[in-house]
This record gives sequence, structure tokens and C-alpha cells, in this order.
Amino acid sequence: MVRRSFAKVNIFLKIAGKRGDYHEIVSRFAIVPSLYDIISFDEGIFSDFTLVGNFGCETKKNTIYKAYLKLKELSSEVEEYFKKHCVIVDKTIPEFAGLGGGSSNAAIFMLMVNEVCSLNLSKDELAKIGVQIGADVPFFIYEYNSANVTGIGEIVEKFDEEPLDFEVITPKIECNTGKIFTSFRKNHYKELDNKLKEKLLNMKSKDILLNYNIYEANDLFESSLDSYPELNEYNKKDWFFSGSGSSFFKVIDE
Repeated sequence: MVRRSFAKVNIFLKIAGKRGDYHEIVSRFAIVPSLYDIISFDEGIFSDFTLVGNFGCETKKNTIYKAYLKLKELSSEVEEYFKKHCVIVDKTIPEFAGLGGGSSNAAIFMLMVNEVCSLNLSKDELAKIGVQIGADVPFFIYEYNSANVTGIGEIVEKFDEEPLDFEVITPKIECNTGKIFTSFRKNHYKELDNKLKEKLLNMKSKDILLNYNIYEANDLFESSLDSYPELNEYNKKDWFFSGSGSSFFKVIDE
């Protein structure tokens, strides 16, 4: 079994409020069709859950492993299956880059296990499990090309528009999301007003990128520059910033 695990970019990312230690977001997520990892299940004999790939963390901290633990609680079939199969991830999506690679991997893994182990979980049920692993996981569970994402990431609403492809540049800067949000709270905190929220949620992605600049589109960009000033070397006209970085993107015009 082989599936593609796509990257995403945030067309816009605005902060709408706080929920305890979390920030409520209003964002448009869009798949990057030309940037993806490949996940496969390969047969063999394994004493423990085996994950093969060039990851920047140990297996027990990996989102795929966390997803495995959640699904294993639901059915003994999951543990039995992975005594006879390993998970291989051919990594292309950069890590710590604002592209959702880890969340995408976890989501696609969950969809694959749901199928091969006949768990018969709906996407809504998988998304409720996924948000416990990572805020971006529900978006990838639903497999929309484009969606409005709100709350802490758990509310995903399909947005119908023509698919876009993006050129993506990822500087070799590992942006710490927690550090950037701390800077945002301390130095740049603002909440999105309802009028602008409704406007952005109803605009097509291409129109947003034509009418707003990098600072207007992403509330976290200034905080990212505070923490990682070297990002400014990549701040060029018509480029935008995904998530808390470090990736920049622009639309590839046909």
C-alpha cells in the first residue's frame, strides 16, 4: 500500500483569540500538489512497530508513531498488522518548515490503517483523534485541496476554488513554533475582527495573494522575524510565509 502525503501552505493565517495555552486561528490551508512524501507499508516480520525514514526525531516522538498508539487502542488488528508490516516514508517535505509535513504523514497513515485494518472510522471520527496528535492533522484527514481552518485547527470546511500550485523555498532555519507564539503574545498580539474574518474566509486564495502582502496575510511573520531575523533575507515581493515558518511560497502562474 502506497500513498502520497502532501505539504500545505497557509494562504493567510490570522489569530482570533486564546483558548487556554492555545491560540484560535482563522486560516486558509491549501495543498501543494508538487511537494509530497511517499508512505508505504512493506511486508516483513517485526517485533516492534518499525518506522523507516529520514526524520529529525526519534520514532517515539514521531507523529506517525503517535497515530499508531491511538489507533492501536481501538483495535487489536492494528498491532497485529504492524507485526507483519513496517512503515517506510520517503521524505521530501522539509521538517520544522510550516508545511505540515508531520501532520500530513500522521493523517495519511491513519487513512491507510483505517483501510487495511477495516476500522471503518469516518473522516470526522479520524479527525477527532487526529487533533490530539497535531492541530493540522484534521485538515489532511479530509483530503481537501483547499479549506478554511478555524478553532485550534479542529474545524475544517472545504473551500471550492481552482487548484493552485506553489513554488516553495525553505531556508535552513528551524523555526520553533512555541518561541514564535510567545513573541507574538508579548510583542504583536492582536485579534482578527469579524468583518475581516468573513471577508478572508470568502475570498479565493489567488485574490488574497494579489490583494494582501506578507505582513497582512500572516500574523506570525513579524514574530518570526523577531526570533529569526535572518528570515528577512528571503522576504521578497510577491512571496508569502507559511505557518510559523520557515517556508516562503508564491503561486506558480500557468
